[in-house]
Amino acid sequence: MKTLYYGDNLEILRNKIPDASVDLCYIDPPFNSKRSYFQIYNNIGGSEDKAQAQAFVDTWSWDTQAIEGFEEITTNANGRFTRQAIELIKGLEIILKKGPLLAYLVHMTLRVTEIFRVLKPTGSFYLHCDPTASHYLKLVLDAVFCSQGGEFRNEIVWCYRGAGYPKKDFGRRHDIIFRYSKTQETTFNLDDIREPYAETTQSRFKHYIGNVRDGVDYGTQKLNPLGRHPDDWWEIQPIAPSAKERMGYPTQKPEALLTKIIKASSNPGDVVLDAYCGCGTTVAVAERLNRQWIGIDITYHSISLILKRLADAYGEQVLQSLVVDGIPQDVEAARALANREDDRVRKEFEKWAVLTYTNNRGAINEKKGADKGVDGVVYFAIGPGKTERMIIQVKSGGANRGTIATLKGDMQREKAELAALI
Repeated sequence: MKTLYYGDNLEILRNKIPDASVDLCYIDPPFNSKRSYFQIYNNIGGSEDKAQAQAFVDTWSWDTQAIEGFEEITTNANGRFTRQAIELIKGLEIILKKGPLLAYLVHMTLRVTEIFRVLKPTGSFYLHCDPTASHYLKLVLDAVFCSQGGEFRNEIVWCYRGAGYPKKDFGRRHDIIFRYSKTQETTFNLDDIREPYAETTQSRFKHYIGNVRDGVDYGTQKLNPLGRHPDDWWEIQPIAPSAKERMGYPTQKPEALLTKIIKASSNPGDVVLDAYCGCGTTVAVAERLNRQWIGIDITYHSISLILKRLADAYGEQVLQSLVVDGIPQDVEAARALANREDDRVRKEFEKWAVLTYTNNRGAINEKKGADKGVDGVVYFAIGPGKTERMIIQVKSGGANRGTIATLKGDMQREKAELAALI
């Protein structure tokens, strides 16, 4: 089972992923750390700094979806939710008010509830977040997992180096990864993730052989040939700008991080799920480590990146071995995508059209609002080492001769060689 789902992960988890079918789930849900911190206190104080919080508000707002999710949890729709999760969300509403942060926590509670359901009894769950949101998310995880026999296992601190330091703060150089298990009996492959001993440790044990110090016979102690037991802080460097694995995705995580998680908590042939799969690091590592996998993302840009990533790494034939679900295959499905009312995916029809037309090679215009008639750009060769640009405009209806004339003007303004109207 190697499946890539394009769509809302809540709908897909509920309708397409069976109970107790997943061995390991890792998620790295979107959260804007700098702005969300201000948003917490703006919510409590009853006012909002729109400039500081804009990126957070763009993703999370107290809209129809948040209201429906809140009512679903607090009325225990279909008996899905634990008493602890219900009381937690009700309590947080009193503290945070109905704003972007509560919308985010409602969103996460809905999905963590489904992730618990789809995990096997021996299954593990890793949630990746930054220190800004971690304290709220741990409450959600405890309310869902620990109240149903699950266990909190580790707070893993991912440490890394980076450029630049704030003038009035300590450098921010870590993320948080919470590890939970569905039951006490969980997969954990210690020998697969052991780390090399430090040279000083090896030297010290070699020196102590045959010696007794402080009542301890060091001659009976031996280093494990496979390496040392790993700690709960991992020093793994982020992806370098020039790294081969870099996809140009803003929140891309290094393959080394996912390799450690997948090796620790799954075995070859097991099913690995990433419900926010982004540019597909979890999927790519699971494929390399001979796991089955399920990836879900709500943006077609992510789906196209993953397909390209897999094809580049394993050849086009790898695409024949997986199922891609949710991509329009006929006019009716394309029309449904174009007419979605969900603000989060209002540009999805444009992205799908551009990337499909260019075989996932086009560059999407991510600018919100007025795009000056350019929804995408694709480069094409005109000779050895020489390329030109074609701009692409997507319409879901209403195109006429005037549309073509305007597009020609856009092409001239952008100094593009060609223009295409989809």
